[in-house]
Amino acid sequence: MKTMFVDPEFSDDQLLVEVQRLAGSEREATARLVAALAELDARRLYLGQGCSSMFTYCVQVLHLAEHAAYNRIEAARAARRFPVILTLLADGCVHLTAVRLLAGHLTEANHLDVLREASHKSKREVEQIVARLQPRPDVPASVRKVPSMQAAAVAQPGPVEAHSAAALVAAPVEGPAPPRVLVAPLAPERYKVQFTVNRETNDKLRRVQDLLRHQIPSGDPATIFDRALTMLLEELERKRLAVTARPRAVKPTDTHGRHVPAAVRRAVWTRDGGRCRFEGAVGRCTETGLLEFHHVVPYASRGPTTAENLELRCAAHNRYEAERYFGLFVREVRSEWSDSA
Repeated sequence: MKTMFVDPEFSDDQLLVEVQRLAGSEREATARLVAALAELDARRLYLGQGCSSMFTYCVQVLHLAEHAAYNRIEAARAARRFPVILTLLADGCVHLTAVRLLAGHLTEANHLDVLREASHKSKREVEQIVARLQPRPDVPASVRKVPSMQAAAVAQPGPVEAHSAAALVAAPVEGPAPPRVLVAPLAPERYKVQFTVNRETNDKLRRVQDLLRHQIPSGDPATIFDRALTMLLEELERKRLAVTARPRAVKPTDTHGRHVPAAVRRAVWTRDGGRCRFEGAVGRCTETGLLEFHHVVPYASRGPTTAENLELRCAAHNRYEAERYFGLFVREVRSEWSDSA
Protein backbone atom coordinates (compact mmCIF):
# COMPACT_ATOMS: atom_id res chain seq x y z
CA MET A 1 0.00 0.00 0.00
CA LYS A 2 1.46 3.34 -1.09
CA THR A 3 1.46 6.09 1.53
CA MET A 4 0.61 9.58 0.21
CA PHE A 5 2.40 12.16 2.34
CA VAL A 6 1.17 15.07 0.22
CA ASP A 7 -2.30 15.35 -1.25
CA PRO A 8 -1.84 15.34 -5.07
CA GLU A 9 -5.06 17.35 -5.34
CA PHE A 10 -3.44 20.36 -3.63
CA SER A 11 -3.49 23.54 -5.66
CA ASP A 12 -0.21 25.44 -6.10
CA ASP A 13 -1.17 27.87 -3.33
CA GLN A 14 -2.19 25.06 -0.98
CA LEU A 15 1.10 23.23 -1.61
CA LEU A 16 3.13 26.37 -0.84
CA VAL A 17 1.23 26.85 2.43
CA GLU A 18 1.73 23.17 3.33
CA VAL A 19 5.49 23.35 2.69
CA GLN A 20 5.75 26.43 4.93
CA ARG A 21 3.81 24.62 7.66
CA LEU A 22 5.98 21.50 7.40
CA ALA A 23 9.18 23.54 7.48
CA GLY A 24 7.99 25.22 10.67
CA SER A 25 7.15 21.85 12.19
CA GLU A 26 10.59 20.51 11.27
CA ARG A 27 12.33 23.49 12.91
CA GLU A 28 10.30 23.01 16.10
CA ALA A 29 11.05 19.27 16.11
CA THR A 30 14.76 19.97 15.59
CA ALA A 31 14.81 22.38 18.53
CA ARG A 32 13.07 19.76 20.71
CA LEU A 33 15.56 17.10 19.64
CA VAL A 34 18.51 19.38 20.38
CA ALA A 35 17.10 20.15 23.83
CA ALA A 36 16.64 16.43 24.54
CA LEU A 37 20.13 15.61 23.30
CA ALA A 38 21.55 18.30 25.59
CA GLU A 39 19.93 16.64 28.61
CA LEU A 40 20.87 13.15 27.47
CA ASP A 41 24.47 14.31 27.03
CA ALA A 42 24.53 15.90 30.49
CA ARG A 43 23.26 12.66 32.06
CA ARG A 44 25.62 10.56 29.91
CA LEU A 45 22.77 8.18 29.16
CA TYR A 46 24.50 7.04 25.98
CA LEU A 47 26.84 4.93 28.13
CA GLY A 48 24.00 2.73 29.36
CA GLN A 49 22.91 2.21 25.76
CA GLY A 50 26.24 0.59 24.94
CA CYS A 51 27.73 3.64 23.25
CA SER A 52 31.03 5.21 24.25
CA SER A 53 30.11 8.72 23.15
CA MET A 54 27.25 10.99 22.12
CA PHE A 55 28.47 10.85 18.55
CA THR A 56 28.34 7.05 18.47
CA TYR A 57 24.86 7.12 20.02
CA CYS A 58 23.54 9.57 17.43
CA VAL A 59 24.98 7.61 14.51
CA GLN A 60 24.39 4.03 15.64
CA VAL A 61 21.17 4.36 17.64
CA LEU A 62 19.44 7.42 16.14
CA HIS A 63 20.82 6.61 12.68
CA LEU A 64 21.80 10.22 11.96
CA ALA A 65 24.34 10.96 9.27
CA GLU A 66 27.76 11.81 10.70
CA HIS A 67 27.58 15.50 9.86
CA ALA A 68 23.98 15.76 11.10
CA ALA A 69 25.07 14.21 14.39
CA TYR A 70 28.03 16.58 14.65
CA ASN A 71 25.82 19.66 14.14
CA ARG A 72 23.18 18.57 16.62
CA ILE A 73 25.64 17.66 19.36
CA GLU A 74 27.45 20.99 19.04
CA ALA A 75 24.11 22.82 19.08
CA ALA A 76 22.97 20.84 22.13
CA ARG A 77 26.10 21.71 24.10
CA ALA A 78 25.85 25.36 23.11
CA ALA A 79 22.16 25.43 24.05
CA ARG A 80 22.95 24.20 27.57
CA ARG A 81 25.09 27.31 28.01
CA PHE A 82 22.73 29.66 26.16
CA PRO A 83 19.10 28.35 26.14
CA VAL A 84 17.98 31.17 23.84
CA ILE A 85 19.50 29.12 21.00
CA LEU A 86 16.58 26.68 21.23
CA THR A 87 14.06 29.46 20.67
CA LEU A 88 16.04 30.80 17.73
CA LEU A 89 16.25 27.34 16.17
CA ALA A 90 12.51 26.78 16.56
CA ASP A 91 11.71 30.18 15.05
CA GLY A 92 14.07 29.60 12.12
CA CYS A 93 16.24 32.60 13.02
CA VAL A 94 19.42 30.51 13.07
CA HIS A 95 20.21 27.11 11.58
CA LEU A 96 22.20 24.25 13.07
CA THR A 97 25.31 24.97 11.00
CA ALA A 98 25.35 28.58 12.21
CA VAL A 99 25.12 27.43 15.84
CA ARG A 100 27.92 24.92 15.29
CA LEU A 101 30.18 27.55 13.72
CA LEU A 102 29.48 30.13 16.42
CA ALA A 103 29.42 27.82 19.47
CA GLY A 104 33.07 28.23 20.39
CA HIS A 105 32.92 32.01 20.11
CA LEU A 106 29.85 32.73 22.26
CA THR A 107 30.22 34.25 25.71
CA GLU A 108 27.87 35.56 28.36
CA ALA A 109 28.73 39.07 27.23
CA ASN A 110 28.35 38.67 23.46
CA HIS A 111 26.01 35.76 22.74
CA LEU A 112 22.83 37.81 22.29
CA ASP A 113 24.47 40.29 19.92
CA VAL A 114 26.29 37.60 17.93
CA LEU A 115 23.20 35.42 17.57
CA ARG A 116 21.16 38.44 16.55
CA GLU A 117 23.75 39.31 13.90
CA ALA A 118 23.69 35.71 12.62
CA SER A 119 19.91 35.71 12.32
CA HIS A 120 18.77 34.52 8.85
CA LYS A 121 22.37 34.47 7.62
CA SER A 122 23.82 31.88 5.26
CA LYS A 123 26.72 29.65 6.23
CA ARG A 124 29.12 31.85 4.27
CA GLU A 125 27.88 34.98 6.04
CA VAL A 126 28.22 33.29 9.43
CA GLU A 127 31.81 32.36 8.54
CA GLN A 128 32.44 36.08 8.04
CA ILE A 129 31.19 36.73 11.58
CA VAL A 130 33.47 34.01 12.94
CA ALA A 131 36.44 35.51 11.07
CA ARG A 132 35.77 38.84 12.75
CA LEU A 133 35.37 37.30 16.20
CA GLN A 134 38.57 35.29 15.89
CA PRO A 135 40.81 36.59 13.09
CA ARG A 136 43.43 34.14 11.85
CA PRO A 137 46.76 35.05 10.29
CA ASP A 138 47.32 34.84 6.55
CA VAL A 139 48.38 31.41 5.35
CA PRO A 140 51.87 31.26 3.82
CA ALA A 141 52.02 31.08 0.04
CA SER A 142 52.88 27.58 -1.11
CA VAL A 143 52.76 25.41 -4.21
CA ARG A 144 53.20 21.68 -3.64
CA LYS A 145 52.54 18.47 -5.48
CA VAL A 146 49.48 16.53 -4.35
CA PRO A 147 50.15 12.82 -3.59
CA SER A 148 48.84 10.33 -6.13
CA MET A 149 45.66 8.44 -5.32
CA GLN A 150 47.63 5.25 -4.67
CA ALA A 151 50.01 6.97 -2.25
CA ALA A 152 47.14 8.66 -0.44
CA ALA A 153 45.42 5.30 -0.01
CA VAL A 154 48.57 3.72 1.47
CA ALA A 155 49.05 6.66 3.85
CA GLN A 156 45.45 6.56 5.05
CA PRO A 157 45.49 6.10 8.84
CA GLY A 158 43.72 3.17 10.40
CA PRO A 159 40.75 3.34 12.77
CA VAL A 160 41.19 5.77 15.64
CA GLU A 161 41.09 4.23 19.07
CA ALA A 162 38.02 5.20 21.06
CA HIS A 163 38.52 7.84 23.72
CA SER A 164 37.63 7.12 27.28
CA ALA A 165 34.12 7.98 28.41
CA ALA A 166 35.46 10.51 30.91
CA ALA A 167 37.38 12.37 28.23
CA LEU A 168 34.31 12.56 26.01
CA VAL A 169 32.30 14.59 28.52
CA ALA A 170 34.25 17.80 28.03
CA ALA A 171 36.06 17.03 24.77
CA PRO A 172 35.02 18.49 21.42
CA VAL A 173 32.59 16.39 19.45
CA GLU A 174 34.36 13.44 17.92
CA GLY A 175 33.61 12.41 14.37
CA PRO A 176 34.28 13.82 10.93
CA ALA A 177 35.72 17.28 10.54
CA PRO A 178 33.59 19.83 8.72
CA PRO A 179 33.86 19.51 4.93
CA ARG A 180 36.81 21.23 3.28
CA VAL A 181 36.11 24.84 2.37
CA LEU A 182 37.66 26.10 -0.85
CA VAL A 183 37.23 29.80 -0.02
CA ALA A 184 37.28 30.58 3.70
CA PRO A 185 37.50 33.91 5.54
CA LEU A 186 40.48 34.18 7.87
CA ALA A 187 39.87 37.70 9.17
CA PRO A 188 37.95 40.80 8.05
CA GLU A 189 38.90 41.42 4.38
CA ARG A 190 41.23 38.40 4.31
CA TYR A 191 40.46 35.03 2.70
CA LYS A 192 42.11 31.67 2.22
CA VAL A 193 41.69 30.28 -1.30
CA GLN A 194 42.67 26.68 -1.97
CA PHE A 195 42.41 24.65 -5.17
CA THR A 196 44.25 22.04 -7.21
CA VAL A 197 45.68 22.64 -10.69
CA ASN A 198 47.18 20.38 -13.33
CA ARG A 199 50.80 20.35 -14.42
CA GLU A 200 50.25 22.75 -17.33
CA THR A 201 48.70 25.38 -15.06
CA ASN A 202 51.52 25.00 -12.56
CA ASP A 203 54.06 25.48 -15.37
CA LYS A 204 52.23 28.66 -16.43
CA LEU A 205 52.38 29.96 -12.86
CA ARG A 206 56.12 29.29 -12.66
CA ARG A 207 56.68 31.06 -15.98
CA VAL A 208 54.62 34.08 -14.92
CA GLN A 209 56.54 34.26 -11.62
CA ASP A 210 59.82 34.33 -13.57
CA LEU A 211 58.59 37.05 -15.93
CA LEU A 212 57.31 39.20 -13.05
CA ARG A 213 60.36 38.94 -10.79
CA HIS A 214 61.27 42.57 -11.47
CA GLN A 215 57.80 43.69 -10.26
CA ILE A 216 56.99 40.92 -7.75
CA PRO A 217 60.37 39.69 -6.43
CA SER A 218 58.73 37.21 -4.04
CA GLY A 219 56.66 35.62 -6.81
CA ASP A 220 53.67 35.77 -4.46
CA PRO A 221 50.88 33.65 -6.06
CA ALA A 222 48.19 35.77 -4.36
CA THR A 223 49.42 38.95 -6.08
CA ILE A 224 49.68 37.18 -9.43
CA PHE A 225 46.22 35.67 -8.93
CA ASP A 226 44.77 39.14 -8.25
CA ARG A 227 46.40 40.62 -11.37
CA ALA A 228 45.19 37.77 -13.55
CA LEU A 229 41.62 38.04 -12.20
CA THR A 230 41.64 41.82 -12.76
CA MET A 231 42.59 41.35 -16.40
CA LEU A 232 40.05 38.55 -16.90
CA LEU A 233 37.28 40.58 -15.25
CA GLU A 234 37.99 43.58 -17.48
CA GLU A 235 37.86 41.36 -20.57
CA LEU A 236 34.61 39.67 -19.55
CA GLU A 237 32.92 42.96 -18.67
CA ARG A 238 34.01 44.40 -22.01
CA LYS A 239 32.65 41.43 -23.98
CA ARG A 240 29.50 40.66 -22.01
CA LEU A 241 28.47 44.08 -20.69
CA ALA A 242 30.13 46.44 -23.16
CA VAL A 243 31.93 48.17 -20.29
CA THR A 244 34.34 50.79 -21.59
CA ALA A 245 36.02 53.93 -20.32
CA ARG A 246 35.06 55.75 -23.53
CA PRO A 247 31.55 54.77 -24.60
CA ARG A 248 30.62 55.84 -28.10
CA ALA A 249 27.73 58.14 -28.79
CA VAL A 250 24.46 56.22 -28.94
CA LYS A 251 23.28 55.74 -32.50
CA PRO A 252 19.70 54.98 -33.57
CA THR A 253 19.32 51.21 -33.93
CA ASP A 254 16.64 48.75 -34.91
CA THR A 255 14.77 48.15 -31.66
CA HIS A 256 13.08 45.05 -33.07
CA GLY A 257 16.23 43.05 -33.68
CA ARG A 258 17.52 40.30 -31.40
CA HIS A 259 20.92 41.98 -30.99
CA VAL A 260 21.20 43.97 -27.76
CA PRO A 261 23.24 47.13 -28.45
CA ALA A 262 26.21 47.89 -26.21
CA ALA A 263 24.62 51.03 -24.75
CA VAL A 264 21.47 49.09 -23.84
CA ARG A 265 23.49 46.29 -22.19
CA ARG A 266 25.38 48.84 -20.08
CA ALA A 267 22.19 50.64 -19.07
CA VAL A 268 20.28 47.47 -18.11
CA TRP A 269 23.21 45.95 -16.18
CA THR A 270 23.77 49.17 -14.21
CA ARG A 271 20.08 49.70 -13.48
CA ASP A 272 19.51 46.11 -12.29
CA GLY A 273 22.75 46.02 -10.29
CA GLY A 274 24.11 42.88 -11.95
CA ARG A 275 21.38 40.76 -10.35
CA CYS A 276 18.27 38.91 -11.50
CA ARG A 277 15.36 41.32 -11.35
CA PHE A 278 12.58 38.73 -11.06
CA GLU A 279 10.19 39.59 -8.23
CA GLY A 280 8.61 36.58 -6.56
CA ALA A 281 5.99 36.29 -3.87
CA VAL A 282 8.61 36.62 -1.10
CA GLY A 283 10.96 39.10 -2.77
CA ARG A 284 13.50 39.63 -5.52
CA CYS A 285 15.73 36.81 -6.75
CA THR A 286 19.29 37.06 -5.36
CA GLU A 287 21.07 35.23 -8.21
CA THR A 288 24.04 37.03 -9.78
CA GLY A 289 25.30 34.21 -12.03
CA LEU A 290 24.10 32.90 -15.41
CA LEU A 291 22.34 36.20 -16.08
CA GLU A 292 20.56 36.85 -19.38
CA PHE A 293 18.85 39.84 -20.99
CA HIS A 294 15.14 39.17 -20.79
CA HIS A 295 12.42 40.83 -22.91
CA VAL A 296 9.56 41.86 -20.60
CA VAL A 297 7.28 41.92 -23.63
CA PRO A 298 8.67 38.85 -25.44
CA TYR A 299 10.58 39.28 -28.66
CA ALA A 300 8.18 36.84 -30.33
CA SER A 301 5.36 39.25 -29.48
CA ARG A 302 7.20 42.17 -31.08
CA GLY A 303 8.69 43.39 -27.80
CA PRO A 304 11.35 46.03 -28.52
CA THR A 305 15.01 45.56 -27.64
CA THR A 306 15.25 48.66 -25.47
CA ALA A 307 16.45 49.32 -21.94
CA GLU A 308 12.84 49.92 -20.90
CA ASN A 309 11.76 46.47 -22.14
CA LEU A 310 14.83 44.52 -21.03
CA GLU A 311 15.62 43.22 -17.56
CA LEU A 312 18.23 40.88 -16.17
CA ARG A 313 17.06 37.34 -15.45
CA CYS A 314 18.94 34.32 -14.20
CA ALA A 315 18.67 31.35 -16.58
CA ALA A 316 16.08 29.63 -14.37
CA HIS A 317 13.74 32.62 -14.19
CA ASN A 318 14.22 33.41 -17.87
CA ARG A 319 12.98 29.90 -18.72
CA TYR A 320 10.26 30.12 -16.07
CA GLU A 321 8.79 33.33 -17.49
CA ALA A 322 9.03 32.03 -21.05
CA GLU A 323 7.19 28.83 -20.09
CA ARG A 324 4.60 30.79 -18.17
CA TYR A 325 4.01 33.33 -20.97
CA PHE A 326 3.96 30.95 -23.92
CA GLY A 327 2.03 28.31 -21.99
CA LEU A 328 -0.70 30.88 -21.37
CA PHE A 329 -0.49 31.96 -25.02
CA VAL A 330 -0.98 28.39 -26.26
CA ARG A 331 -3.92 27.85 -23.93
CA GLU A 332 -5.57 31.06 -25.18
CA VAL A 333 -5.09 30.04 -28.83
CA ARG A 334 -6.53 26.58 -28.17
CA SER A 335 -9.50 28.16 -26.42
CA GLU A 336 -10.14 30.44 -29.39
CA TRP A 337 -9.95 27.45 -31.78
CA SER A 338 -12.41 25.45 -29.69
CA ASP A 339 -14.82 28.41 -29.53
CA SER A 340 -14.68 28.94 -33.29
CA ALA A 341 -15.26 25.23 -33.90
